[in-house]
Amino acid sequence: MRFLAGVQVALLRQRGHLLAWAPVCLAIGIGLYFALKFEPTMMGYTAVVLGLGLAAALAATLPPAWSPLAVGLTLVAVGFLLAGARAHAISEPVLGWRYYGPIEGRVVALDRSASDALRVTLDQVRLEAVPKEQRPHRVRLSLHGGEAALMPGQRIMTTGHLSPPQGPVEPGGFDFRRHAWFQQLGAVGYTRVPVLTSAAARDGARGVHITRVRMAISNHVRRILPGEIGGFAAAVTTGDRSGMGQETLKNLRASNLAHLLAISGLHMGLLTGFVFVATRVGLSAAPGLALRLPVRKLAAVFALCAATIYLALSGGNVATERAFIMVSVMLGAVLVDRQAISLRGVALAALVVLTLRPESLLSPGFQMSFAATTALVAVFGALREYGTLPGPSWTKPLIGVALSSAVAGLATAPIGAAHFNTMSTYGLLANLLSVPVMGILVVPSAVVAALLAPFGLDWLALKVMGVGLGWILEVSNRVSGLDGAQSHVVSPPGFLLPALAISVLWLILWQGRARWVGLGAAAVALSFWGQGHRPEVLVADTGGLIGVMTDQGRALSKSKGAGFIAAVWLENDGDGTDQPTAAARWPKNGDPLKRYLINGTEMIHVTGKRAAQGFKECAANQIIISPVALDLSGPCALFDPEKLRQTGSLSFSQGRVVTSAGVSGQRLWSPRKPGQ
Repeated sequence: MRFLAGVQVALLRQRGHLLAWAPVCLAIGIGLYFALKFEPTMMGYTAVVLGLGLAAALAATLPPAWSPLAVGLTLVAVGFLLAGARAHAISEPVLGWRYYGPIEGRVVALDRSASDALRVTLDQVRLEAVPKEQRPHRVRLSLHGGEAALMPGQRIMTTGHLSPPQGPVEPGGFDFRRHAWFQQLGAVGYTRVPVLTSAAARDGARGVHITRVRMAISNHVRRILPGEIGGFAAAVTTGDRSGMGQETLKNLRASNLAHLLAISGLHMGLLTGFVFVATRVGLSAAPGLALRLPVRKLAAVFALCAATIYLALSGGNVATERAFIMVSVMLGAVLVDRQAISLRGVALAALVVLTLRPESLLSPGFQMSFAATTALVAVFGALREYGTLPGPSWTKPLIGVALSSAVAGLATAPIGAAHFNTMSTYGLLANLLSVPVMGILVVPSAVVAALLAPFGLDWLALKVMGVGLGWILEVSNRVSGLDGAQSHVVSPPGFLLPALAISVLWLILWQGRARWVGLGAAAVALSFWGQGHRPEVLVADTGGLIGVMTDQGRALSKSKGAGFIAAVWLENDGDGTDQPTAAARWPKNGDPLKRYLINGTEMIHVTGKRAAQGFKECAANQIIISPVALDLSGPCALFDPEKLRQTGSLSFSQGRVVTSAGVSGQRLWSPRKPGQ
């Protein structure tokens, strides 16, 4: 009874601070949905609804101190149902085979692939001899037949290759099929021939009008600011990154400045802050207006209008939506004379984003965005409550920038390392040299350019903006070129990020001394980072590549081909080398078959039709991997294309075989079995 009384007292102490837990509970329910290895049936959803009703009834009967637990369970169930409803609501056909032939569709998005080729996303797709009910809603093509001047709304046609979205490159890895499902992307591929325009873009075309405006602004900016600076300017004004090269993006990531590309809290905060201050100062300069009008509230309205326009022009990704909701809550608080920045605002933003797009919980953008914002609000809220920044007044802006960069970097570092397997050694230095320039020069210049655009004078402000962006690019080039600028880390166990997130959220949100349990739990979670063992053998789902772990690192069976898969394997190993170097680790024995002996079992990679023709028999202690069909006699384990279509990618560890299909289970986005 004493324990229950203590729990009741602790729960009562949380009164007034419970709203911040609402998105946490919602996220737990969403996470549970995606963690399942099977798609819930109607009976399963009914059971969740009944459980939700039971929890609500329980909340009504429990003493007030205990009701938050029932509400929390209800929110978990709501999160589960939201994720399931969203997954079914956007269901569209997925191509079930490899296709080669005519492709026609309407351009809805443009970006660049990892190979730096222009990439186009099409809807209203037409494929030869493919009935409408089997036709993907959207397809994405990399254009290797030459650059083309494309605009959203334009209908194009070409001849190319399409295939279903690829599954995880290793069991438990990133599932592109799931990602593509929520983008309604039913096929991906490439073309090596030029694209032709079958119909010009129409003004006001449904679904692409805003995108056309964005691309028109992007092209205008790049005409005034050519090269990488223009591509950077287009990225921070409209979210269009198609004008940026892969080398520039690589340098920005290595210097921890890639967040300046994403239109997120930094950009939205700088924009609304500049508009708010400029409007308030401008109105206050006229005493007659300042004495008669609520200048502060009018400035908030103007800033909110600017934020709304920026949201529309940015493309509305998760980070921008979150930032817009945050500034809307902040400016709304100004309008009703309440505290502008608080954890409640962050919680409200998270609730809205998770309700609209439950799948965003799994994206690094959502995770890093909310991690940085939550940490910054918590730290600066504590400083506001317990004191202020140290040092004389003239140093406080510099200390504030340094502290915010350090806090945001520390909050996002584990997430970035887990998703991208890299950490920037000099990221704090690069941010200290770049973030003030973004706030003082780049964003104000962009606002002035928008105001001058109707008079044809926007080029003046854009030139100033280009100076600031040129400085940032120079910083990224210099910092990324320093020795040891980027370190590589091995992928953590799958449970680590959720455990770390809950631990840190407990530390920030819980009221009372028990909050410090979160600090210990976070330290324990981090201690597991390097404890896991990478698979001894990895096999691509095509059979075209295998990788075995050696004392020197992972050895790859081929020096080229399947480059994306090879890069991901090496990144997950925490290995910064490239594919040719990793292939050089494979023993040279003059045999056309790639052989490797591991734990008494011989792995044999049949690398082509010529090698396959002379290989007819196998033994019990052999595992055969082949990208072509084989007619073998013998008791070996054979993984050929037919078998790999069922299993997906493979891993072998301590004699245990793990398949991607076994780890991912059978979900809506899983490949359909024949007859389904």
